[in-house]
Amino acid sequence: MCSQTDGEERIAVVAGLGNPGKQYQLTRHNVGFHVVDLLAREARMEWRGGRFRALWGVAGIEGHNVLLFKPQTFMNLSGEAVVGMLRHFEYSSRQVLVVHDDLDLPCGRIRLVRKGGAGGHRGVSSLIQHLEQSDFPRLKLGIGRPLHGEPIESFVLQPPYPEDEEIFQHMVKLGAEAVRTVLRSGLGEAMNRCNRREPTSG
Repeated sequence: MCSQTDGEERIAVVAGLGNPGKQYQLTRHNVGFHVVDLLAREARMEWRGGRFRALWGVAGIEGHNVLLFKPQTFMNLSGEAVVGMLRHFEYSSRQVLVVHDDLDLPCGRIRLVRKGGAGGHRGVSSLIQHLEQSDFPRLKLGIGRPLHGEPIESFVLQPPYPEDEEIFQHMVKLGAEAVRTVLRSGLGEAMNRCNRREPTSG
């Protein structure tokens, strides 16, 4: 039974942000892709292409048909793909949950928010630019900041440190669980449950 807050729009789309191509597949910047990939596998959903400059499909999750979406425009142009899809299906910006990496959260920590600025994230900045608003919910996945003096631009395009790999993969599972909680109980309840969790590898 869904206990969404009155006036809260049901999430119809889960859009994971990342970069297309095998060279980016395992990078920190692609953790949003990892979460929607896991949800797709669990739902036995097959990805489609050919429109929206994206891979997409409809998955049955927590009793809802949800559109899973991965822009193939490269991160900095994510908004172009997402806004085209939303217009086609006539969804509002508040019906898309955007899943992306976040430098300001420690590796392993997740956080759900209703809206906000880009915080320096170019994929989110592209969404704000093309939607002309910032009132879309996000699931932020912590990747931490460089520990060895790497430039941010190269840090996000590298795999997690070996010592962080286990907690990184566990975060992907927590991210998928957070999405399911949003769909089952609404964003407010999911924020209460998920935002207090500490990073863990277990």
